[in-house]
Amino acid sequence: MKHQPRKRFGQHFLVDDAVLGDIVDAIDPRPGEALVEIGPGLGALTRPLLDRCAALTVVELDRDLAQRLRGWKGLEVVEGDILKVDVAGLCGGRTGLRIVGNLPYNVSTPILFHLMGAAERVRDQHFMLQREVVQRMVAAPGGKEYGRLSVMLQWRYAMEHVLDVPPEAFDPPPAVDSAVVRMVPLADAALADPARLSELVTVAFSQRRKLLRHTLGRWLQEHGYSGHFDTQRRAEEVPVAQYVELARALAGPAGVKPGPKPG
Repeated sequence: MKHQPRKRFGQHFLVDDAVLGDIVDAIDPRPGEALVEIGPGLGALTRPLLDRCAALTVVELDRDLAQRLRGWKGLEVVEGDILKVDVAGLCGGRTGLRIVGNLPYNVSTPILFHLMGAAERVRDQHFMLQREVVQRMVAAPGGKEYGRLSVMLQWRYAMEHVLDVPPEAFDPPPAVDSAVVRMVPLADAALADPARLSELVTVAFSQRRKLLRHTLGRWLQEHGYSGHFDTQRRAEEVPVAQYVELARALAGPAGVKPGPKPG
């Protein structure tokens, strides 16, 4: 029985064999690796991955699709919402996870942030996403695509725009162009506090047309920051490394004045 794509799950199934081949070549899976696919759907990418690696864990939200995949040799099926799955516990809690998938475009950003929590156990990630989102993920400072998503992901990963995928490669075709991105966790990223970094970057980009002295500058004053940070710039002009350095300064005794002692 033919599966009808479900709009509530953002289902668009990749059907172009040439594109599938290019994606698998970019991933280059090997036997023995801890490989995880998010949203396998009808298994178009799952089959060629299994051909190369022999064993694969998939996370599928759609109950009917999960049932179709059960029984495939070498396949472990986890039925559930990836946003509620303990990613670090997949593949028996092994390190060196290689995570791939055609992510549902309507929840791609929450998924990317959810996966950041397991980045220390991940070797790399390859995702199909809306092309516009990939452009924001890899954007350099100074352009309109550069924003909170760029900073937060580039703090944690080395990013690469791998290839573009046209709408006609899918069934049904989405209304947007797609692209594949490669994400490799950076070894020293854990030195920054992700919650503090996220907070200050959110404030910085809250009014991106204004100079930072109107937004982040005021926020830094409220948090007792005593160091130097040039707020005569717009948020999009600040490199990732400088946001990270500021977050680290705020976490240390040199950057923030001590508050009143409880009495």
